[in-house]
Amino acid sequence: MKEFGVDRECKVARTGCIGTCSVGPAVLIEPGDYLYQSVTPEKVRDIVRDHIVLGLPVKDMLYSNREYFKKQHRLVLRNAGKIDPLRIEDYIAMGGYSALEKCLATMTPQGVIYEVRTSGLRGRGGAGFPTGQKWSLVARAQSSPKYIVANLDEGDPGVFANRTLAEADPHAIIEGMLIAAYAIGAQKGYIYIRSEYPLAIQTLQKAIAQAKSMGLLGNSVLETPFAFDLELRFGAGAFVAGEETAILASVEGRRAMPRPRPPYPANSGLWQKPTLIQNVETLANIPLIIQNGGAWFAKTGTPKCTGTKCFSLTGKVNNPGLIEVPMGITLREVVFDIGGGVADGKKFKAVLVGGPSGGCLPETLLESPIDYDSLTKVGAIMGSGGIVVLDEDSCMVDTARFFTEFCVDESCGKCTPCRAGLARVKEIFDKITHGQGEMSDIGTLEKSSVFIRDASLCGLGQTAPNPVITTLRYFKDEYIKHIVEKECEAGKCFKTRDEEEEA
Repeated sequence: MKEFGVDRECKVARTGCIGTCSVGPAVLIEPGDYLYQSVTPEKVRDIVRDHIVLGLPVKDMLYSNREYFKKQHRLVLRNAGKIDPLRIEDYIAMGGYSALEKCLATMTPQGVIYEVRTSGLRGRGGAGFPTGQKWSLVARAQSSPKYIVANLDEGDPGVFANRTLAEADPHAIIEGMLIAAYAIGAQKGYIYIRSEYPLAIQTLQKAIAQAKSMGLLGNSVLETPFAFDLELRFGAGAFVAGEETAILASVEGRRAMPRPRPPYPANSGLWQKPTLIQNVETLANIPLIIQNGGAWFAKTGTPKCTGTKCFSLTGKVNNPGLIEVPMGITLREVVFDIGGGVADGKKFKAVLVGGPSGGCLPETLLESPIDYDSLTKVGAIMGSGGIVVLDEDSCMVDTARFFTEFCVDESCGKCTPCRAGLARVKEIFDKITHGQGEMSDIGTLEKSSVFIRDASLCGLGQTAPNPVITTLRYFKDEYIKHIVEKECEAGKCFKTRDEEEEA
C-alpha cells in the first residue's frame, strides 16, 4: 500500500476454496464480493493499485460467470472463501458457536432433537436416513458412555466436498458435533478422516486446539456442566472404510471391514456402546438449524428432501468445481446452467450421479430432480456428492467396466457376492471389450448385478452394480454393437493388452 502513497492497512487472509476450481487461484475482495479469477503475482499489483487504492474494480480480471453462483444456495459452504479457517475469531465473527450457546443456555436435549426432526434434514453421507430419527435412537439407548463419529473419509474418486469443507470451515463441523453430542448425551467424539487429506488434517487439528483454548471443548464447555472432547482418527484410504460399521472398526484400531447389522451402531457401535455416525456435511447444517429453527431450514428444498446438497461437478463440463444446490434442482440445471454445458463443443452423452457406485443417466433423464427418492427411481444414488459429465467420446461399456474394476480393487473381500460376483462381472467386461463377447453375456451381467446388489453385506457391494445396471438399461445398444459388430464408436475398446498398458 505504501508503494502507492497510501498509509493504511489492508487485511489479507488465507481462505478455503470458494468452489470455482476451473479458474483458480481466486481472490475475493470485500466489501462487495468481488471475485478475481486466475490471479498471478503480476495481477495482484494491478488489483491493489486499481481496486484497493483507487476503488476501481479491474473488470477484465473479475470472474464473469455469474450463472455459476446464480442457482446455488450456500448453507454448508456459507463461510467457504470468506473466512480464515485457521482463525476461530473469524468463525465467531460470522455467528459461529452462537447456536451451541443457544443450546446450552435455553434448550433441552429433547428440544434440540425436535428442531432437527422438524428440519427434515437427512444424512448427507449417501443413504439419506432422517437425521432427527437417528439422534432419537441414540439418545434413547440406555448404555453408556455414548460416542459420536464424524465421517470425513470421502473415498469416491473425484469427490472433494467434505475435504473442502474441512479446509474452509472446520469449526462448522466441530460446532455441529458439539450440538449433536449435547442432544444424545455423548462426551467423546472422533472425526474419521482419510490420511490423504494433509491440509484438512492440519486445519482441523488447529481448529480443535483453538476450540479447547477457548473453553468450547473439554470438561466444562462454555462453563456449563456439559463436557465433550474430540480427536482425529486417520483412515488408510480404503473405499470400503466409508461404510459406517467399517469406520467403527477402523476407529477401534482394527481393519476397516463392515459387519452385519443388526445390531445397529445406535445401540452397539464403538466398543459396543451407543454411537452416532454422521457425515460432516450433515453436521455442518446443524448450527444453522438450531440458530434459525427447523421450520426455517425446511423451506429450502422439497417437502421430502429439505435443505441443500454439495456436489463435486467434474468431467467433460465447462465449469467444473464445488457447488451447493437446493434439493429438487434438476440435473439439466446443474449440468447446463451451473456447469455451463459440455466442454469443447461436444455433445452430451450421460451423467454419472453418485460416484463409482452411482448410476449413468442419459439425456432423456436430465429433467430428473436431484433428491434421494427421485435418483433412486432412475437407478442412481446421491452418494457422497459426485456428478461426472460424459460427452460423445465416452463409451458406456468402457465406463461401466472402469467403475467395476475400481470396486473390485476396493472390495474388502469379506462377503462372497461382492468379492466373487464383482470379479465375475469384470471378467465378462474383459470379454466384451476385447471382441470376445456373446449375447448371453448381457443376461449374465444383468442377473449377476441384481444378485450382487441384493446379497452383499454392505453399501459397497449393494451399490457397486449401479453403473452396470444403468448402462444396460439406458445404453444397451452399445453393448449389442460391441458384441455383434465388434465396434466401439468411441474407440475405447478392442485394444490389445500392450495398447492398454501404454494408455
